[in-house]
Amino acid sequence: MSLPALLYDQLGTTQEILVKQVLKDVQEVFTTMVGVEDLLSLPLQVDPKTHFSNCITAMVGFAGLYNGLLSLHVPQKLALVFTSSMLGMKVSEINDDVSDALGEIANMIAGSFKHHLSKDGHEVRLSTPSVVSGKEYMISSGALANTLTLLFDSNDEWFMISVVVEMD
Repeated sequence: MSLPALLYDQLGTTQEILVKQVLKDVQEVFTTMVGVEDLLSLPLQVDPKTHFSNCITAMVGFAGLYNGLLSLHVPQKLALVFTSSMLGMKVSEINDDVSDALGEIANMIAGSFKHHLSKDGHEVRLSTPSVVSGKEYMISSGALANTLTLLFDSNDEWFMISVVVEMD
């Protein structure tokens, strides 16, 4: 799945270039905010997932020149690792600290992404992060055909970032 071809035309870019930019954004956020420098990504996009088990999903909506949603889907075990690293202390249970940490990671990635949608980023506004977690849940946001989804590896655990952009 990918974002609409018309979007790439409007942005004056290609899917390959945008994917590279998003990969770089994610690497920078994880290096700076989470202290994870050995983040690996698959070079290919994957089909978006809608059903999750024992995960945490942090979402940031964006609106303005383009509308959509950026989602960060992380297994609970890895979410604890990320939160512990961000806070500089051991976090061993899913709590508000974990929600805040993942919400902030999603917010930082969305903040970087919006600059790929407009020259200075001011034409796109971000929502407050929302976080969902649980044993079993489903996320539905826009048409799966308009979704860019990338997989990443950290500590031999995979997590996913999905971006949905709506076209008028």
